[in-house]
Amino acid sequence: MTDSSSMPSEPFAVPSGRRARGKLRVPPSKSVTHRYFNLALLSGAPVVVERPLIAEDTRLFLAALGRCGFRVEEGEDEVRLTPEGRPGKGEQMEEVEILCGNAGTMLRFLVATLTVIPGRWRLDGVPRLRERPVGPLVDALRGLGARLEYLGEPGYIPLRIEGGSLRGGTAILDAGESSQYLSAILMAALRAPEPVVVEVPSLTSRPYVDVTLAAATAFDGHIERVGPRAYRVRPSALRGGRLRVEGDYSAACYPAAAAALTGGEVLLEGLSPDSRQGDRELLDLLAEMGAEVFWKGELLRVRGGELRGIKADLSGMPDQVPTLAALAPFAAGETLIYNVAHLRIKESDRLEAMATGLAKLGADVREGRDSLWIPGLWSEAEPPADTVHVDPWGDHRIAMSLALVGLRRPGVVIDHPEVVAKSYPGFWRDLAKIV
Repeated sequence: MTDSSSMPSEPFAVPSGRRARGKLRVPPSKSVTHRYFNLALLSGAPVVVERPLIAEDTRLFLAALGRCGFRVEEGEDEVRLTPEGRPGKGEQMEEVEILCGNAGTMLRFLVATLTVIPGRWRLDGVPRLRERPVGPLVDALRGLGARLEYLGEPGYIPLRIEGGSLRGGTAILDAGESSQYLSAILMAALRAPEPVVVEVPSLTSRPYVDVTLAAATAFDGHIERVGPRAYRVRPSALRGGRLRVEGDYSAACYPAAAAALTGGEVLLEGLSPDSRQGDRELLDLLAEMGAEVFWKGELLRVRGGELRGIKADLSGMPDQVPTLAALAPFAAGETLIYNVAHLRIKESDRLEAMATGLAKLGADVREGRDSLWIPGLWSEAEPPADTVHVDPWGDHRIAMSLALVGLRRPGVVIDHPEVVAKSYPGFWRDLAKIV
């Protein structure tokens, strides 16, 4: 298995003025892959993950599994994970360092998971990851008996974790910054020695928690909602076995948006119509904007039309804020994206990054504390055509979204195009295939 995809490393000039047409098989889900790898670690059992996403973030998680005592074998279209004894057992436990790069999902999952795995652990990452908060998660875990120590600024990594320290009980968790906090605790609690109840007065990106519940069920884990703001977890003997990763709606949104933007038609295969992935809801927004979106057998068909601006609360699918923002300058009227303050603590400050990139290309953008307001300046007038280099701020989703703009606005050059390797290594190949 390989993730090589003819990845460009020089600035990428986006081909403009073409309609997006063709058929693509979407890559496997990054969200589901992360959850399966994390649950495999918690299970301590042999697991085969079929069709996982192999990208920068998930390779980091595979390396972490190796550090935690698993043998990792990559096959043609699967990864085999076999426990071989965990490091750090016994009276003199050596600390094991796990580096998370800039993988926020992996970091937050491991902050919780390592509290139930015997050993002494140290988590760290690149400078940007050290700026992404984990304080609410650590506070809740400490309320369940876990012992975690900040090695730098409180609320952020690097972090030292005493494995096997989480006991159980009831915790109050503020998940207003990230649903990953809740997903992390729910999965770790499956291996706690006592039941766990998590009360969540504030929660963003709720659909990702549904993805977590489905993944836990696939491992025979028992998590239940108890009212609108609480979850109960029963300790579970997680099974191993063979699991298959479904297609990624987050990745599918880019070719779908390309079809909507250029008046083309794209067929997408590999998606589950009944998926719990929250980003599938962007398809409904594309339809609201004027695209045609419908299933033809197992293929999802997206056909472009005249776009119109919309108002959208994207708190449940923050990863698609840049995607929708890329369409907005070409949509008649105005587009307002709101309730997305948590975008400021992603791989970049995505509100500022997207506003800066669009403004540099000549669009009119107003950035609020938790919103973007973008009028359809180019819905009738021609966009500028001068050559402009845009910086994706080291963020895969900013790079892919600004590339969408370039399909209609000539002269867009994406600097550092290799950043897409974090989640969609084949993006530039697939973009070339449909345009």
